[in-house]
Amino acid sequence: MYSKPAEILSIEQEELRGTARTVAEIEWLLLILVLLYQMFEGPLAEDQAAISAGLFFYAAFVLGFRYTNFYKPESRWKIATETFVMLLFITWVLWSTGKLASPLLNAYLLVIITSALTLGKLTTMFEMALIAACFVLLGDGSPSSGLLSFAYIGGLVAQYAPMLLVAYVTTMFSADIRFGLNRARLLSETDDLTGLYNMRGFTIVVSRLFDQAVRYNRPASILMIDSDNLKAVNDLHGHEAGNRLLKLVAKCIETELRHTDVPARYGGDEFVALLPEASSARALEVAQRIITAVATTPLQFEGKRIETSVSIGVASYPDDGRSIDAIQGRADRAMYLAKEQGRNRAVKFAA
Repeated sequence: MYSKPAEILSIEQEELRGTARTVAEIEWLLLILVLLYQMFEGPLAEDQAAISAGLFFYAAFVLGFRYTNFYKPESRWKIATETFVMLLFITWVLWSTGKLASPLLNAYLLVIITSALTLGKLTTMFEMALIAACFVLLGDGSPSSGLLSFAYIGGLVAQYAPMLLVAYVTTMFSADIRFGLNRARLLSETDDLTGLYNMRGFTIVVSRLFDQAVRYNRPASILMIDSDNLKAVNDLHGHEAGNRLLKLVAKCIETELRHTDVPARYGGDEFVALLPEASSARALEVAQRIITAVATTPLQFEGKRIETSVSIGVASYPDDGRSIDAIQGRADRAMYLAKEQGRNRAVKFAA
C-alpha cells in the first residue's frame, strides 16, 4: 500500500504553524493579564517581587523558546512544553495572589483549552492531573480543616469540576472538527471509485517530491497506465463491471508499488504513478510487474471471467525531461505507442 508522507507532513506543519501563532498570542495575553492585575489590584507588597519575578522569567521563556526558534519546524512537543511552562507560571502567580481564592484562578482554562484543541486527549488528561495536583498544593490544608475532610474535598471538587468539564467538551469538540476537516480533505484529494489520489491530490504530492529530485539530482520516473479494454467491458457487461475493472487495476498497481511511490487515477481508464528514486530501468521493471499482475488477475463478474490488460508508458528524470509536465507528457506518448504496438506491454520513451 502507498502512503502520503510529503502531503501529510506539509499539512501538519501548516496546522502546527497556525496553532503555534495562537499559542503565542495566548502567552502574551496571559502576561498582560497578570501585569494588569499587578497594576490595578495591588497585591501585597511582599508578593509584588514574586509576581514580578514570575513575569520576567516567563516573558524570557516565551521570547527565548519561541522566537529564537522562529524559522524551525513546529512540533507538538514544543507546544506541549509551552503549555506545561504556562501551567507552572499560573500556579506561581496564584500562590502569590490568594491561591484558590485568587481572581486569576480561571487562567488554568487557557492551559486546558490550548491542550484540548492541539495536543489530544492523553496530553490533556495528563495536564488535568497536574492541575488537580496544583489545586491540592494551593488548597488550604490547615490541620483544622484536614486534608481529607469532606468540606475540604468538596470545595476542591466544586472548583475543579468546571475545568474538567471544559477539558472534556473542548477535547470532544476538537476531535469532531479534526475528523470533519480530515474527511473533507480526503474527499477533495481522493478518487471516490478507486481510493487513489485524484489529480488534485497527485499534483500536490508530486510537485514536492519532484522538487526534491531536482534539488538533490536524484532520479525519478513517471508511469502512465491505461486499461486496454475498459470500453469493451462497459459495452458488453455494463458500467458496474467497468467500475469493478478499474478497482481491480488500481489494486494491482498499488500492490506492485513501494510505500514511497505515488499512484493516482488520471481520469477515465488512465492511471499515473510517480516513482521517486527510480531510474528508467527500475521503472520498466515495476511496469512489467504491474502488467503481469493485471494479466494474471482476471475480473470475476456475475459468474464470468473477464480477462484484462494494461499498456504502460515510462519516462524518467533527468533523461527524458527537466520538468514534471515534460516527463508526464513523454510518458503519455510512450503509453500510446505501447497501445499501437499491440497493448499489454510497457514502452520507454525514446526521443
